[in-house]
Amino acid sequence: MEEPLPEKLSVRDLDVADHRVFCRVDFNVPLEEGRVSDDNRIAASLPTIRLLLERGARLILASHLGRPKGAPKPGLGLAPVARRLGELIGQEVPLAPDCIGPEAEALAASLSPGRALLLENLRFHPEEEKNDEGFAAQLAALAELYVNDAFGTAHRAHASTVGVARRLPRAAAGLLMDAELRNLSVLLTDPAKPYAIVLGGAKVSDKIDLIRNLMARADRILIGGAMAYTFLRARGIDTGDSLVEAAQIETAASLMEEAASRGVALLLPSDHRIRAVSEGAASEGRVTDGETIPSGWRGLDIGPKTIEAFARALGDARTILWNGPVGLFEESPFDTGTRAVARVIAASGAHSVVGGGDSASAVRKFGLTSDFTHVSTGGGATLEYLSGMTLPGVEALSNVGP
Repeated sequence: MEEPLPEKLSVRDLDVADHRVFCRVDFNVPLEEGRVSDDNRIAASLPTIRLLLERGARLILASHLGRPKGAPKPGLGLAPVARRLGELIGQEVPLAPDCIGPEAEALAASLSPGRALLLENLRFHPEEEKNDEGFAAQLAALAELYVNDAFGTAHRAHASTVGVARRLPRAAAGLLMDAELRNLSVLLTDPAKPYAIVLGGAKVSDKIDLIRNLMARADRILIGGAMAYTFLRARGIDTGDSLVEAAQIETAASLMEEAASRGVALLLPSDHRIRAVSEGAASEGRVTDGETIPSGWRGLDIGPKTIEAFARALGDARTILWNGPVGLFEESPFDTGTRAVARVIAASGAHSVVGGGDSASAVRKFGLTSDFTHVSTGGGATLEYLSGMTLPGVEALSNVGP
């Protein structure tokens, strides 16, 4: 059993009444025609926001939006976000014209208990991503306490995720951040057995550290998606015109050898749903009889035999991590495998964690979000945390105890 990870101070433990609280949130949401078109990321932080407001905090919210490259950019201002947040919490949320400077300072100072202010896009300043000390000091001067509820940015050592936290006396995890750390830590410390990991997505190179870090803990690793074709090629299987990372074939071979030496069952697709390279997107393709994919054809999903094998491997699992779709889930019928895997995990009764990114999008698409123990809001942050890396935004938070 691994040593438990350091417990971080929770927003629940802060005395925030009549205190100015700088809360880093992830409001990097899509906009269409000046309106928020998907408010999932805003909704994810509502429990923290409501808790702080109900306890009388004078709340200063900060986020980035898009990639403005260190300068104000039309279409990337947070005014639509402020409007949508106001609708969700039932109070007007003023938007500061900037995240630093006299006007932001005046608005923060004039906040009443139980009211919120949203700062303008942090990344309008290049100093944010550089974790510039002077910029962090200006942000920290707006508040007395710090809360980070933006797990999706915790792998970035930016001014708002690290610099501000280190300049205020107490830095706590928001409810979303706290849920992320608790649920992901289970996968790293003492997961209930059997422990199964389902990995998909396009690139083996994105998952090497994750596989190596979790292999010592897992009982079964199920691999689908485009990354499976690199593993199959490493076994000498013909994968036709499927996507293969040629530079990672040797790595895939070594990972399979390591799994075998550790007694970890590593399952690869035994059949595939494929489409001819010459055919258009409307083609439904066909299913192969076995592992081999003929020349001129591309694997886009796992086949029915693989779905059955994966379902058996997941059937008695008590802990399941799923990171990456096992097929082209955006397109029917190549969403069949991902949908089936999602349903099996949702019905398993296991401690089930979806590792963010495309797999989280798939779970939302299939309407199964509430059937999983935890759906991570992190993409890169989740991968890095589960790969055993230290996240700067988490490291900067106060530990519980002396």
